Amino acid sequence: MFPRAPLLLSLDPRHNRDVAPVAAALVAALLSVQAVVRLRRRGRADLAGWDRLALFALGLGLTVFALVGPLDRIADQKLLAAHMGQHVLIGDLAPALMVVAVRGPLIVFLLPAAVLAPLARSPLRRALGVLLRPRIAFALWAANLALWHVPWLYDHALEHQTLHDIEHACWMICGLLLWTLLVDPGNHRRLSVGGRVALAAAMFAAGQVLTDVLVFSFTPLYPYYRGAYGLSAVTDQQLAGIVMMVEQLATLAVCVGVLLLPRFRRAPAPSLAPTHA
Repeated sequence: MFPRAPLLLSLDPRHNRDVAPVAAALVAALLSVQAVVRLRRRGRADLAGWDRLALFALGLGLTVFALVGPLDRIADQKLLAAHMGQHVLIGDLAPALMVVAVRGPLIVFLLPAAVLAPLARSPLRRALGVLLRPRIAFALWAANLALWHVPWLYDHALEHQTLHDIEHACWMICGLLLWTLLVDPGNHRRLSVGGRVALAAAMFAAGQVLTDVLVFSFTPLYPYYRGAYGLSAVTDQQLAGIVMMVEQLATLAVCVGVLLLPRFRRAPAPSLAPTHA
């Protein structure tokens, strides 16, 4: 009898759904490598450093870590806090890292010219321009945040994998839209520095509404989660709110600090010379 060959796809649907995020991450990694190489060949190594690749790889790695492996299992079956951690990784931290990595001209080189040229003339470009209007992008992000935390829909998505995949896709798309505006890759200047600071503040304020609901509710809001690993359902729920608050504080505070630091550096030092009447 011949040895049984390893199967590319498992009979377990949970294993099969892990293939898509890994495959997408590999494609994105290859596109980022060719973008850096092409721009460096044009003599712009200053805009396509290898550190950009490392940053992009970190963002991809966090996305795969969140969607494939132990965190995904715990988020799906055990802890609301783990599920919140999964969402802030794929919807906030990973998009922030990847958008920072491809900022500037590098983003134009992500797609080969044979693909980019037709896309530039397609309705997709106009649609993207509409989605990147600050008010529209923020409205979509806030609606996504509110919609997917409605208890009935939240639990329903956990019980239906297709809906759960749509939920994760929404988090990633909305995160990429807003972080594109905050970082402003390609120098489109859709927002001034003050506008980007205001957008970051609005994101934090919207997130804190949900955080307050989770932290200060003393009855479980999500029946699917009943507590695990010694945590009660209420403690797990409160921990989920804290996870979101801490992650938003870290990412948005760094963003605002980077935006405002040049202004502080340019500010004239106060004069210590005595004034004369």
